[in-house]
Amino acid sequence: GEVIVVNIAGSEVYAVRNGERFWARRAVVGRVNRQTPVFRGAMTWLELNPTWTVPPTILREDVLPRLRRDPGYLAEHQLSVIDARGRVVDPLTIDWQRVGNRPPWTFRQAPGPKNSLGRIKFMFPNPHAVFLHDTPARELFERTRRLLSSGCVRIEDPLSLAEILLADPARWNRQSLQAAIDTGKTQRVSLPRPWPVLMLYWTAELDAAGRLRFLPDVYDRDPALLAALNGEVRLEFPPASD
Repeated sequence: GEVIVVNIAGSEVYAVRNGERFWARRAVVGRVNRQTPVFRGAMTWLELNPTWTVPPTILREDVLPRLRRDPGYLAEHQLSVIDARGRVVDPLTIDWQRVGNRPPWTFRQAPGPKNSLGRIKFMFPNPHAVFLHDTPARELFERTRRLLSSGCVRIEDPLSLAEILLADPARWNRQSLQAAIDTGKTQRVSLPRPWPVLMLYWTAELDAAGRLRFLPDVYDRDPALLAALNGEVRLEFPPASD
């Protein structure tokens, strides 16, 4: 079968077919205090020219403190303030010093070159609200240590992944994807079939030549794993049925 695999410890993402990696790129994953979770999902659609709705944690810890210092922050980052009825609120009418950490508005960033999700996102619904996406800060992939996100996974060269997932080179190739992006319009594209996504964490593997490769234990998870492996062996059998 085919599957998308993210190794969080290695800040890498792969497409795997019948156990063999046939596509691999660098990734940016969650920093230590906002770790990317380990789980399984099913990727079902992608979006070109996505908007970005600021999540509660980022709003509380990043956006509001900066906004209180600099009211021009919203305009600089093309963020709109939207009320419960979907109406845009003029941020200059708000006293940001008096706004608490749970404001009654949604903060949404318009599509475009400054959008935090870049020009494409890959969706696999999950309770963690984590997904794969492009980024305008592509220079971050040149760093050796790439623990820089708030939990989502930014990937290098996302259009090549879109070509693989859509599996329709006549309709969706790099040129047509770029042309759709160049319109500036937000467009949702369903995948022809769901792709399993494995968000995993491992710090030792065999490379393509069969050599052992060690990765840094960036989230400091190995000690607990080693303690469990070195601990007492316990066998728990299910209760016998009548």
